[in-house]
Amino acid sequence: MTALQRQGTAAKAASYALSTAGTAKKNQALEAIAQILTDCQEEWLSANAEDVAAAKAAGMRSAMLDRLTLTPDRIAGIVEGVRQVIALPDPIGRADRTETRPNGLIISRRRVPLGVIAIIFEARPNVTVDAAALCLKSGNVCILRGGKEAIRSNRAVTVLMRKALASAGLPEDCVSLVQDTGHETANELMHLEEYVDVLIPRGGAGLIRTVAKEASVPVIRTGEGVCHIYIDGEADLDMGAEILYNAKCSRPSVCNAVECVLIQEDVLEPFLKRAVPLLDRYRVELRCDEKARKVLGERGLSAAESDWDAEYDDYILAVRTVRDMEEAIAFINAHGTQHSESIITANYFKAQRFLDAVDAAAVYVNASTRFTDGGEFGLGAEIGISTQKMHARGPMGLEELTSCKYVVYGQGQVR
Repeated sequence: MTALQRQGTAAKAASYALSTAGTAKKNQALEAIAQILTDCQEEWLSANAEDVAAAKAAGMRSAMLDRLTLTPDRIAGIVEGVRQVIALPDPIGRADRTETRPNGLIISRRRVPLGVIAIIFEARPNVTVDAAALCLKSGNVCILRGGKEAIRSNRAVTVLMRKALASAGLPEDCVSLVQDTGHETANELMHLEEYVDVLIPRGGAGLIRTVAKEASVPVIRTGEGVCHIYIDGEADLDMGAEILYNAKCSRPSVCNAVECVLIQEDVLEPFLKRAVPLLDRYRVELRCDEKARKVLGERGLSAAESDWDAEYDDYILAVRTVRDMEEAIAFINAHGTQHSESIITANYFKAQRFLDAVDAAAVYVNASTRFTDGGEFGLGAEIGISTQKMHARGPMGLEELTSCKYVVYGQGQVR
């Protein structure tokens, strides 16, 4: 038996205990996690500093370094996220449908945990806690496999969380970390169907596509974020410029950041005059089609065909001119990743058409794509943004981490 199979065996055993632990016990464990992360944050920060130093030495891009870096304020936010999960209703055991059949059978559908959830993610140590908290509250055991860039951070925080679980009387193996960050271990995890019920990849498009293609364990795709903002001819251009600036520059390395702006040709020049000075604050590189390039001159670079499908995760923005909203909708549906899309317009009917016609998990009118987030949607922390249509779509909070079972009461009925 391999090390990962032993880890899977322990996780499966822990899942039986956790699935019947009850809300009070799970909340007690979550509070213990929140407390130990607060009391022992220096251990986590010290390990993270080693990861950051190694990443800098290896030449990691600044936007990715931002993802990797922990600060006291960020840890405080992570702890607050755990406490928000404590405050959320527990979905487990809730009957969302009950019916008495003509033969007298009472049939009820109840929410139950998925079981053992494996999560493969990249250089974001906050995911380690977010995922563990959501899995714990929803009665799921998690096996976490982070990237090599954050291995010290992930090891440190996992040790702390396992101590907290034990102090609350739950099995430590409710949360475990894959210690080996090699490709062979990731591949083994993708085929651990005897122990793992669901696999969730969180990271760049390459990671997600590889996992979806290679895994034999059921996969929920999350996080591919080629997001667009369409500037309509009837848009408030000043508002549109501010929204674009926020969606691109507030945190360019996250999946809900905008990667491409589509501009109706009638307002191309006046909009760019408003937007570019804002984007210049972060020296955003603009990769443009021919019409936008003529307006911007040396400020714009010529886009390659690959730019229309790129998830940059950086201060880079693709700029494309469209004739009208219908061309924008067709372009988004052809090049987007079904994550988050936005229209800026003052025309109610155009807004409704855009909402109906664009195929994405979240569609916005006159707002930044950066709001696609479990906390912003009132779900507490999220385990990812699902960009598929089965089994969940959009921010995946507690309810999205459950399945169902049918409970049937009878009085001797036979068929």
